[in-house]
Amino acid sequence: MTTPSSSMWGGRFSEATDAFVAEFTASVNFDKRLYKHDIQGSIAHATMLAKVGVLTDSERDAIINGLTAIRQEIETGQFEWRVDLEDVHMNIESRLTDRIGIAGKKLHTGRSRNDQVATDIRLYLRDEIDQTRAILRRLQTGLLDLAEREANTIMAGFTHLQTAQPVTFGHHLLAWFEMLVRDDERLADCRKRVNRMPLGSAALAGTTYPIDRAYTAELLGFEAVCENSLDAVSDRDFAIEFCAAASLTMMHLSRMSEELILWNSQQFKFVDIPDRFCTGSSIMPQKKNPDVPELVRGKTGRVNGHLISLLTLMKGQPLAYNKDNQEDKEPLFDALDTLQASLRAFADMVPALKPNREAMREAALRGFATATDLADYLVKRGTAFRDAHEIVGKAVAYGVQTGKDLSAMTLAELQQFSTTIEQDVFEVLSLEGSVNARNHIGGTAPNQVVAAVQRARSRIGA
Repeated sequence: MTTPSSSMWGGRFSEATDAFVAEFTASVNFDKRLYKHDIQGSIAHATMLAKVGVLTDSERDAIINGLTAIRQEIETGQFEWRVDLEDVHMNIESRLTDRIGIAGKKLHTGRSRNDQVATDIRLYLRDEIDQTRAILRRLQTGLLDLAEREANTIMAGFTHLQTAQPVTFGHHLLAWFEMLVRDDERLADCRKRVNRMPLGSAALAGTTYPIDRAYTAELLGFEAVCENSLDAVSDRDFAIEFCAAASLTMMHLSRMSEELILWNSQQFKFVDIPDRFCTGSSIMPQKKNPDVPELVRGKTGRVNGHLISLLTLMKGQPLAYNKDNQEDKEPLFDALDTLQASLRAFADMVPALKPNREAMREAALRGFATATDLADYLVKRGTAFRDAHEIVGKAVAYGVQTGKDLSAMTLAELQQFSTTIEQDVFEVLSLEGSVNARNHIGGTAPNQVVAAVQRARSRIGA
């Protein structure tokens, strides 16, 4: 049993907290990762309290020096984390009081753990969003480098996982890039709502001390303060919004993973994933398993689950703060860790992919990939599109029966279906002719892929 006086709030209680309950309600085992931001917030709070005359300059300096020393203790592994002190905040405050005496007890003047933890999480998440975007930018740059190298590599484009039209590998990679652009935009937009300061709201109704919230916000780099104290201490929208953005990014990585898994298979052979990103089988000596994309595909469900967990956590809570909110950190932390690890894995793996250009080209020659080009050819020579569609459909049926691609048929064979077809049709039916025909902004032609890469680099400042 812990005694009431061993905690920071024991004055109200006449009996000790049950030892199991103390451990059950403690969060220090996971929220201690907030220590840098807790100390950062406390230094700013103490600086503000001295500015408005609540603390003396000597008390402020003692607090700042003590907190700086505690940060050093934590980072060198000398700090003793105590479960009986519940959380990161009370562990640090208790140690501060041990080090500097009564001045340490004055630090909490004008604030509550409610606005303190809300501030810590926002400071932490703000930094982690910046870190996540930096990793994402590295992946984007790797994609652009690979897309530029493979601007001329012809591959089959698919719909319904069936051969549709020829594209280039570079053009396909730029589709992945666009997904990540939207992901980065969402993270940047989420950061705006993270970067608002709840400190000064205290428990729920503000404080009677003459605090200067604008000054504290300036010290901490917040763009604005939270306007309503009730909302400020109980809001976790920013964490939910981050998890939503993380889920979308993971979904995109999962789609990329699915394609890499297919492409790496013996049935496709489009790309080779280097050995360092794969593992083998304990029983089948020939196996080379694409573990990194498979794991990322699997971890996507984990991050999606964290989003649902936070939505469920908040859906029934009345204003203002409730103990339920202690459960916000583990889903948020794990979503962050999982997203950053997945992005790092992809940022390392994507630039190292080895395309099999011959296999890609061979696949593009199967499945009548230039059928739409033949229909367009007929339309440009006066055939109504629906009639052209039917003509080409019959030509494809003939190709299925004879085992010939459209480009392998003779002119006489093609003219069975329309006398409008002439010798120049073979320029259209070639893979190069097909991809070059779409030579416009966003097109598949190699020169357009290179131009798109250059535009993309300027968009991300690379």
